[in-house]
Amino acid sequence: MNSTQETALFQPILNKEAYTSGQVKFFPADTVILDINSYIHSIPIVLKGSIKVVRTDEEGREILLYYIKPGESCIMSFLAGIHQDTSKIKAIVEEDVELLLIPVQKASEWIRDYPEWSDFIFGLYQKRFEELLGVVNALAFQKLDSRLLQLLRQKASLYQSKEVSITHQQLADELGVSREAVSRVLKIMENEALITLSRNKIFLL
Repeated sequence: MNSTQETALFQPILNKEAYTSGQVKFFPADTVILDINSYIHSIPIVLKGSIKVVRTDEEGREILLYYIKPGESCIMSFLAGIHQDTSKIKAIVEEDVELLLIPVQKASEWIRDYPEWSDFIFGLYQKRFEELLGVVNALAFQKLDSRLLQLLRQKASLYQSKEVSITHQQLADELGVSREAVSRVLKIMENEALITLSRNKIFLL
């Protein structure tokens, strides 16, 4: 990739090193780019699109942990990669994504060689830690209607549109609850004029 196409992620020296050492790849929506118990060989940095990171239980139920947006990476894959451990999360493409894949060895070396990279990684660590605290807080203290509205607002912000294309089952999967519970709460929210419902779409008012 030549310099005119490179996204400015870092200062010029590190940016050039990232594109020289890494590989740019495209993945369509719904692609699983990292699964639980997989070994990690490269660290993804999102250039375009978005990725959702989920945790699954033994029965295959999922709960959304956070989204990875342009200019961000997955701190969990970084930590597992540099420690040669397997992944504890599942990463799924939310909307068509373009990634810069950095080899784990390089990502580890840059901690020593580039203070800017260290700042980037520790900044991500703090951001993800706060987001995970938010997930724990929501599960422990918030009712389903608050969690559901918060998730819809996240998706609206992600897609930059108040119309969210999603099924009740997909929402249930990301929240770790039943589809029936989601459908019931969505109907209440519609009656309260918070949203309008149509087939596989929800519009935030």
